[in-house]
Amino acid sequence: MARTRLIAALILTYVAFAMLLNSVGTVILQSISSFGVSKPQASTLEGFKDITIALVSFATASYLARIGLRTALIGALLLAIAGCLVMPMLGSFGAAQLHFAMVGAAFAVAKVAVYSMIGFVTAGPRQHASLTSLIEGMFMVGVLASYWVFSAFIDPTGLRWLNAYWVLAGIVALALALLLSARVDEAPAGEEPAVPDAAPFLAMLRLAALPLVLVFVLCAFVFVVIEQGIGTWLPTFNNEVLHLPAQMSVQAASLFAACIALGRFGAGAVMARFDWYPVLNACLILLAALIILVLPLADGLSPRPIAGWRDAPVAAFLFPLIGFALAPIYPTIISAMLSAMPGRQHPPLMGLVVVFSALGGTTGSVITGQLFAHLDGRTAFTLMLVPTAILGIGLYLLRRQIGASDTAR
Repeated sequence: MARTRLIAALILTYVAFAMLLNSVGTVILQSISSFGVSKPQASTLEGFKDITIALVSFATASYLARIGLRTALIGALLLAIAGCLVMPMLGSFGAAQLHFAMVGAAFAVAKVAVYSMIGFVTAGPRQHASLTSLIEGMFMVGVLASYWVFSAFIDPTGLRWLNAYWVLAGIVALALALLLSARVDEAPAGEEPAVPDAAPFLAMLRLAALPLVLVFVLCAFVFVVIEQGIGTWLPTFNNEVLHLPAQMSVQAASLFAACIALGRFGAGAVMARFDWYPVLNACLILLAALIILVLPLADGLSPRPIAGWRDAPVAAFLFPLIGFALAPIYPTIISAMLSAMPGRQHPPLMGLVVVFSALGGTTGSVITGQLFAHLDGRTAFTLMLVPTAILGIGLYLLRRQIGASDTAR
């Protein structure tokens, strides 16, 4: 029973953080209308979240084992609850910046703790991989749920949308209650020899100097630039370019998350039968094709009454299909990289993944926000073809480096 409660706590924790972290696109849209901030100002919310994640990730690498995984996760959930309460109680753009900084710090701790605790409730690599895949899939379910929770509270005027944070605080509190009711045996972690606090930093720096790792973190960084650039600004694109009402703009953006979730649930079966490199190249080709073919459908649309989904332009339904193309890329390159590296190098490697993913998310959001402000939404999304091409080159180099590493071994 304790094991079941712990698994439920880990899953619900990831769902809750998915809802909080990926609400940034909705909050950007609502901040522009509710708080009167500019698009470049609104784009800084991604930075408050992701830069905090990157910085705190380094700290957790040194101190998490000393604190204890369960204790650290309890602290992260308490900080996330406080971050939720800040929004409806203060109700300002400054509060939104503070909220995402608090949630980012909490997630940096929670991600390390959750991934480390999976080993406490699984026996063998197959169970570990199965639970990891389930948690990653449920993360995307949380992203999808976030759009619908917020859309239920969006009102054309006022700050009623901030009440969604009471619901999110309740979900985090439920995850905390499950964790508190579950006993955790951290003996496996305690059996590892103690290392100096500086060791994780040095391990990351040594690892980052390897050509294989440099190519890998470039691929991870560029992927997140694309995913977050689109995901964060899709509600605004739906509202300003497709002229959907704010509530429908958020709901339509949930289709993007749904496509990623479905794509990741199905990617495991595909990867079990085919080599990862041609599959990911096919994904990039599909991604580029959707951008080239679908975005022209947004040209020339003028504001008109949209009472329901029947009135929505076809681009609102087709563009989120990009999620299917993006879905397999991130987990697959991580899996390929971990398989090519010795087990002792996995923790510092995952530290690099967290840091560069966070920096990529900020970069994608800020650049896309600037393009939205100075050009237009359609051009901003069309220019995603540039990082798509860079990612294609990166995957080619990654494949070569992994092949060279296998030969050397």
